[in-house]
Amino acid sequence: MDTLDHFNHAIQRRSLSALTLRNVIERRAFSFCANTNLAGNNPKAGSAQEESDPSLSSFLSTLIPVALVALAFITGFLILRRLYKRNYEPRTFLGSLREQERTTPLPSGLVNWFGTFSKIPDSFVLNHQSLDAFLLLRYLKVSSATCLVGCCITWPVLFPVNATGKAGEKQLNLLTFGNVVDKNRYYAHVFIAWIFLGFVFYMVARESIYYINLRQAYLLSPLYANRMSSRTVLFTSVPKAYLDEGILRRMFGKSLKNLWIANECEEIEKLVEERDEVAMKLEAAETKLIKLANTNRLKSMKKGGQNSEASGDANEANGESGSLAARWVPIKKRPTHRLKPLIGKKVDTINWCRSELERLIPQIDALQADYRAGKAEFIPSVFVEFFTQSEAQSAYQRLSHHHALHMAPRFIGVNPDEVIWENLKINWASRVVRNIVCITLIILLIVFWSIPVGFVGILSNIKALIRLAPFLNFLNKIPPQIFGIIQGLLPSVLLAVLMALLPVILRLMAKLSGAPSLSAVELRTQNFYFGFQIVQVFLVTTLTSAASASVTSILCKPTDAPSLLATNLPKASNFYISYFILQGLTISSGEVLDIAGLVLFRLLGKFLDSTPRKMYKRWSTLSALGWGTVFPVYTNLAVIAITYSIIAPLVLGFATIGLYLVYLAYRYNILFVTDSKIDTKGLVYPRALQQTTTGVYLAIVCLIGLFGIKAAPGPIALMVVFLIFIVLFHLSLNAALEPLLKFLPQSLEAEEQHLMANEEGTTTSSAPNSSAGNNEKAGNLHNNVSSIDSPRKDLGPTPHKKPNLITKFLRPDIYTDYHTLRRLVPTGFAEIAYDPVVERDAYYHPAISSQTPLLWVPRDQMGVSRQECLHSGKVIPMTDEGAGFDEKGGLVWDHENARPPIWQEKIYY
Repeated sequence: MDTLDHFNHAIQRRSLSALTLRNVIERRAFSFCANTNLAGNNPKAGSAQEESDPSLSSFLSTLIPVALVALAFITGFLILRRLYKRNYEPRTFLGSLREQERTTPLPSGLVNWFGTFSKIPDSFVLNHQSLDAFLLLRYLKVSSATCLVGCCITWPVLFPVNATGKAGEKQLNLLTFGNVVDKNRYYAHVFIAWIFLGFVFYMVARESIYYINLRQAYLLSPLYANRMSSRTVLFTSVPKAYLDEGILRRMFGKSLKNLWIANECEEIEKLVEERDEVAMKLEAAETKLIKLANTNRLKSMKKGGQNSEASGDANEANGESGSLAARWVPIKKRPTHRLKPLIGKKVDTINWCRSELERLIPQIDALQADYRAGKAEFIPSVFVEFFTQSEAQSAYQRLSHHHALHMAPRFIGVNPDEVIWENLKINWASRVVRNIVCITLIILLIVFWSIPVGFVGILSNIKALIRLAPFLNFLNKIPPQIFGIIQGLLPSVLLAVLMALLPVILRLMAKLSGAPSLSAVELRTQNFYFGFQIVQVFLVTTLTSAASASVTSILCKPTDAPSLLATNLPKASNFYISYFILQGLTISSGEVLDIAGLVLFRLLGKFLDSTPRKMYKRWSTLSALGWGTVFPVYTNLAVIAITYSIIAPLVLGFATIGLYLVYLAYRYNILFVTDSKIDTKGLVYPRALQQTTTGVYLAIVCLIGLFGIKAAPGPIALMVVFLIFIVLFHLSLNAALEPLLKFLPQSLEAEEQHLMANEEGTTTSSAPNSSAGNNEKAGNLHNNVSSIDSPRKDLGPTPHKKPNLITKFLRPDIYTDYHTLRRLVPTGFAEIAYDPVVERDAYYHPAISSQTPLLWVPRDQMGVSRQECLHSGKVIPMTDEGAGFDEKGGLVWDHENARPPIWQEKIYY
C-alpha cells in the first residue's frame, strides 16, 4: 500500500520540478526566442496541443497499465483473502473484540461473497465500529453522488457548447472551456455554474443538518449519555487560585460528582516507565531461558536421551531459583546484559530485574498513594465529572471565569486514553504563542514544500537537466550503474521518505500547538493537511501544468501570458483525469490488497515476536485509520472535481467512478479489517463538508478570471453577483449551524427521557420473545444485519409517513430528524457500568493509576516455567497459562481462547 501511495504522490508532483528549473529555463528560453520567430508567427505558440492532440493518447497510456495493475491487485486480493483470514477478515473472529463489535463472516468462495457484502448497510458500521468510520463512508458516497448529479447537469449543456466552440481543439480538449471562442456562449457556463455550484452548497447544508441530527441522537442515547466522558468537562488554563477542590465544589455546586486536578507527574512517570521497561526485560529473559531449556531438551531427545518431564512436584518448584533450568541450561548460557552499553558490568538479567523491581514497585505504590491524596504539585487543568450529561453540558456552555482565556478552552467527551497529559500544563499565554508559532510554521511548510520535492524531481531526470545546464556535464562521467541508481531508485526513495514524514510533521505541530487530546490533534491535522493538499497537490500542480505548457512562449512574449494561460488552464484537467483513474483503480484496489501489510505482518511476526505478549499484541491489534490524514485526501479529490466541473466537465465522470471505487475499498476495510482508535464524535465530517466548499469558491474565481481574460463583461458581472450570494449564504449557514455542532440542546434532553421511559415499558413486555429470536438469528448475516439496522419495533411507529425520494432529499430537517435517526442508535451494545477503582482513577495521569504489569511466559514440560513463575511472582505477578511450545520447539499461544491472561476488557469511558 505504501508503494502505491508513493507512486500516487510521484504522479502528483511530476510538474513541480518545472518551478525549480525556472531560472535555467529562462536563460535557455530567451536564447530560443532570439533564434526563432515561433512566438510571433505561430498562433498556437505555447499550447500543449501540436499537430495531433496528445490528450486521448495520454488518457489511454494511463488507463491501460493502471487497469492491468488494478486487475492484478484485485485478483491477488480474491485469492489471498481465502488464505489469510487474520489479514483480510480479522473483525469476524478476533477475541480482542466484543461480540457486538464483530462482523459476521462472508462466504468463503472466490466471488460468491459479493452479493452478501452489497446487502450490508452502511449503518452496520454505525452500530459496530464508530461514528467517524460511518461518516467517512458517507462522505465518499455523497461526494460520488454529487459528481454524478454534476454530470447530469453539465454534460447535456456544456458538452455541445464546448464541442462546437470552434477554437480548433481536438480529442479530449474539444470538451473543455478552452475550445469556446464566442463570448455569448459563456452564458451557458454561467447559468450551469449557478445550478451545479448551488447544488453543491445545498448538499453541504443538507449533510450538515443530517450530521447534527445524527450526532444528537447518538450523544443523547443511553449508550453515550451514561458514559463518564459524556459527563466530564476538561477545563484548561485554570488560574492557580482555582486549583482547589473546595473552591471548585462551591463553584459547580451539587451537580459536581468527582473532580481530578491534574498533577505534575514527571518524577512518578519516569519511575513507572522504568518499572515497565524492567518488567518487560524480565519477561523476555524468562521466556528466553524457558525456550532455551526446551530446545536443549528436544536436542537431548533426538540424541536418544530421556524425556525428562516435570511431574509437577511442588518440592521441585519450591527449590532454589533456577535449579530446574540449570538441568538444561548452563549458568554461562543464562540471559545476561550489561548495565551500560559495551563497557558496563555484565549481570544475570533475571536476578537483576527482580532486584530492581523489588526497589521500584514499593516506591511507585507509595508515590501513587501520595498523588491520590493530593500531596503533589498541581498544573492548570481540571477534569470535572457531573452526575448527568445535562449538567455537564450546562457547565460546558457556560462562561466559567471572568477573565479572558482563563478556564478555557473547555472540552467535553474527552476519553482518558486520548488525553495528551504534557499539554495540560500549558497556560493561556503559552497556548496563544504556541498557536501562532505552529500556524506560521505550517504555512511556511506548505508554501516551501515544493523545494525538496522539486529537488527530487530534478534527480529523476538528470540528463534533461544537463541538457538545459551544460555546466553540469561532469555528471556524465559517473559510472552508468551508479548513475542509474541516482536517477531511478534514489528519487523514489527520497519521495517516499518525504511523503511519509509529512503526516508525522503535521501531527507533531498539532500536538505542539497545545491540543489536549488525540481527537483534537486529528481535527487540527485535518485542517493542516487539507491546506497542504489544496496548495501543493492541486493549485501548484494545476498552475505549473498550465504554465509549463506555455512557459517558453510567455518568456518570449510576456504580453501573451493571459491568453496562453486561458487556453492551457482547461487542458490541465487531463492530468486530473489520469489522477482519478489512478485513485479509482490502483489506489482502491491496493487498499483492499494491502500486500505490504500482509508481508510485514508475516515477516515481522516471525523474526521479532520472541514472547507470547508480542505474539498476542501483533495478532490482536488492528490497524487504525488516521482521520486527520484520510479525510483531506478525498476532500481534495472532491474539490478538484468541483473546481473543474464547469471548465472541463468530463472530470466529473471520472471523479464519480473514482470516488465510488474508493468508497467500496474503504467499506470493505472498515467492515472487516480496520479499527477506530480515536473518536472525534464525527466532527471530522462537518469539517470536511466545509472544506469541500473550497471547490465552489475556486470554480467561481477561475471562471471570473477566465471571463476576464476573454473580456466578457456580462458573464463576469453575473459570476460576481453569484459569488456575493454564495458568501452571504455560507456565512448565514455557519452562524446558524455552528452552535449545534458544539453543544447539545436542552429541548431534546427532556424528550429523550420521555421516549426512554416509554421504550423501557415496551421492551420489558417483549423481552422473552426477543431473546428467543436473537438465538435463532445467530450466525445468519442477513438476519443479524436486519435485527440491528432495521428500525426497532420497540420504538413504536415511525415518526413520519414514508416519503418519496424527492421529498426526503429536499427536507432533511423532517425526514432525517432526531426522532428518525435515533432509531439507528445501537441498544445493548455494552453495559455502561464502572468498577469503583476505575471510576476513582479515570482521569488521573496514567502513571498514578498504572498497575504493576502481569508477566506472561510460555509453559514447558520440564516445570521450568512453573518454578520461574513461583520465584518471580514474589516480586511481580507472572503466569505461564495459555502459551507453550509445539513439537518443534516453536513458541505458540492459545488462539482458540483468544483472551490470554494479559487480556483486559475495553472500558467505554
